[in-house]
Amino acid sequence: MDAKVVIGRLIRQLREQQGLTQDQLAGQVDLTYQYLSGVENGRENFSIGVVESIANALNCPLPQLVARAFDQGTGAAPVILNPAYFRREVPLPPGMTVEHLETSVNTTQNIVATINANLARGGAKPLMEYIQGNNFSGLVSNVLCDALHDYSPYKHNSHQAYPDLINPKSKERSKPEGLEVKSTIQIGKGGESHNGHSGWHLIACFQIEPKTGSIRFIHLMFAVLNGHSHAEPDWTYVGSKVNASTGSRRTETYNTNLIGTTKLRDGSIYLDPSAIDYKGWRQQRRSNAPPPAFSIFKK
Repeated sequence: MDAKVVIGRLIRQLREQQGLTQDQLAGQVDLTYQYLSGVENGRENFSIGVVESIANALNCPLPQLVARAFDQGTGAAPVILNPAYFRREVPLPPGMTVEHLETSVNTTQNIVATINANLARGGAKPLMEYIQGNNFSGLVSNVLCDALHDYSPYKHNSHQAYPDLINPKSKERSKPEGLEVKSTIQIGKGGESHNGHSGWHLIACFQIEPKTGSIRFIHLMFAVLNGHSHAEPDWTYVGSKVNASTGSRRTETYNTNLIGTTKLRDGSIYLDPSAIDYKGWRQQRRSNAPPPAFSIFKK
């Protein structure tokens, strides 16, 4: 099929998924809606620069847009976050924006979907069936960290220590703002850590698509948590337990207590109401404080 038709079809699909009209998208990239309509229908010639501008406006970097356009129907196309499900009033780490987060999460979904599509072509099972659950979540965390490194001010911590990412442009050069990232299929549960330190934490909750084995993020939570050594900690020490059946020892682990979990739930920057019913989730705050104005529990 003509490359113009293939790429134009995906541009139209992405635009419609994000609830944009041709007028709105054309305005963002300084094109006429007539020209954009021609691009979407495969009638207009276009330069790489034009497609790159459109791709950036759709939060789908150019290499991914082209790869996805020519991989339609193979199972590689990931689910795109619904912009309407972002709660833009929720505080984010300094320097982070919703757009940084959206691009990074969509990138992560696309990478996992592409891996699974390639496995399917060879008659193999989805990736998650070759990896233990906690290791698969760890892999997703690593991919998400790398995407945030590429598409946000937060960069890999060169010391390979806590936190996962730091913002080198932080005002305090001696102590850059940090971000710890964890991915999980346990929706709304809270945080789990091997150190239980203080600072910004992102818990990214995802579902696994049953047909393709690819992932769909449905809940993203941000909060500043108090470390386990703080006078008012947000972590509970779980310990290092031995599995009675396998004899393997679990790594030293901390889980957020209900106060810490409530902080994270309050900071739900993205929540898919079609997949999550949070009405029955428990809450606890110090000194019986009311929910903050940005909380999902605020009436």
